[in-house]
Amino acid sequence: MADTVLSIESLSAGYDQAAVIRDVDLRVGPGEVVALLGPNGAGKTTTLRAISGIVKPMAGRIVLDGLDLARTSPSSRSGLGIAHVPEGRGLFFGLTVAEHFRVGPRREHLDETVAYDYFPNLRDLHRRRAGLLSGGEQQMLAVARALARRPKLLLLDELSLGLAPVIVERLLPVVREFAKTSGCAVLLVEQHVHLALEAADRGYVLAHGEIVLENDAEQLRGDRQLLVASYLGEQTQAVASDGGSQRGG
Repeated sequence: MADTVLSIESLSAGYDQAAVIRDVDLRVGPGEVVALLGPNGAGKTTTLRAISGIVKPMAGRIVLDGLDLARTSPSSRSGLGIAHVPEGRGLFFGLTVAEHFRVGPRREHLDETVAYDYFPNLRDLHRRRAGLLSGGEQQMLAVARALARRPKLLLLDELSLGLAPVIVERLLPVVREFAKTSGCAVLLVEQHVHLALEAADRGYVLAHGEIVLENDAEQLRGDRQLLVASYLGEQTQAVASDGGSQRGG
């Protein structure tokens, strides 16, 4: 589909031949922010790792801009425009902020002006080593470094990990604005559901490795009871009256 950057079709993936996610279907369009929600252990991080090539799928397809990524290595996926900000931020603590924009995947240019445009506070910190930054500043740098790659698809895994929610409240609107202005597709995993749904256009809920609910972010925010039931993996009995999709957990 021309209006789809990322398409996941019947994806199953896991570790040591044990599936963590099963038959997952998901899509993200250009300029769209999609939240992937669910309880701990539901398979959210595994989904992102499968997309970036860290975890090899057991079944199903991952398609980027019409290209099946089955035979594409993690480094080649990066070259195709996938930027992944993992749990733990993936920074080099001995390098300065500025040096982080000079170190990137082979043959790939990082545009530090993009990073500083979206995160101007980093300009004043450009000579400071990443290991001396606060947790919030480190997360800002991790996201800024991803934006500097001008990605087609941005994967964000638990921006709030170890941070106060107020920090994430500042980061997510920047991600939202970047998606809107650049056309980048964003798939966001976030434990603070209300923050994720404020920034997102749509949301999917994973429970026990399966998608059990998908809907517009506004509808998900408005139906807290259904959202909680989905997190618990409870069997839903009927399609929501607002037209959202539900699946038994």
